[in-house]
Amino acid sequence: MEKIKLALLGCGYLNEIVANALKDGYLPEYELVAVFGRTYARTKAFADHFGCKACTDINELMEMKPDFIAEAASVKAVRDYSETILEGGSNLVVLSIGAFADGEFYERVKATAARNKRRVYIASGAVGGFDVLRTAALMSPITASFTSQKAPGSLYYTPLYKDGLLDIKEREQVFHGTTKEAIAILPTHVNVAVATALASAGPENTIINIDAVPGFRGDEYKIEIQGDEVRTELNIYSRTSKIAAWSVVAVLQNAVAPIVF
Repeated sequence: MEKIKLALLGCGYLNEIVANALKDGYLPEYELVAVFGRTYARTKAFADHFGCKACTDINELMEMKPDFIAEAASVKAVRDYSETILEGGSNLVVLSIGAFADGEFYERVKATAARNKRRVYIASGAVGGFDVLRTAALMSPITASFTSQKAPGSLYYTPLYKDGLLDIKEREQVFHGTTKEAIAILPTHVNVAVATALASAGPENTIINIDAVPGFRGDEYKIEIQGDEVRTELNIYSRTSKIAAWSVVAVLQNAVAPIVF
């Protein structure tokens, strides 16, 4: 049986996990054919290790005719390459979901996928429950909120950092606003909130609260949905970012599975 061709956009820690999952037998239907990363030296090292082609640009990646491309690169990469990927005949699995907080871009990508009979798969990253969020949104108007706990140090190189934050003794709110506002100032930190918003009330109508918690390690998220028909609360804790990469593996499994969860 012919293997499904998989290519990777991004050659960092998260796509290393995806490539290792394939190597370890979690994705037997796929073969890794190519990778394209930010720098060629790192891309070449990744490709040599996993036995695939190192590409210097998106066009070279598309020449490999992958059936699926899994992105774990950046919001910019999603914005720059999504339409090229879909028009080139590949399905796209996205982790840097923050790109889709831009409604105009989101609709353009959706139209491009439909026109080319391809699909964009939104990986759940470090959260989950998309099925119940989407179901609740279908049944009645809903409100959605997303609360994130983070270590003060994880905010050091962001606009949310202020003097003294590393020395706080108790939980402190450092952001309150819409998901769309959050992604504008934290493009690499709130992808999971954007994914939640897209699955529920939308980026402009989903409120996000970010709290700095002294001594905290990892990420913890609380999602609350309120509707006439359904109310739900989801709490997710992840010690590391590994869960994001494994959510890509789960998407790829579901894409070819005879029974879909």
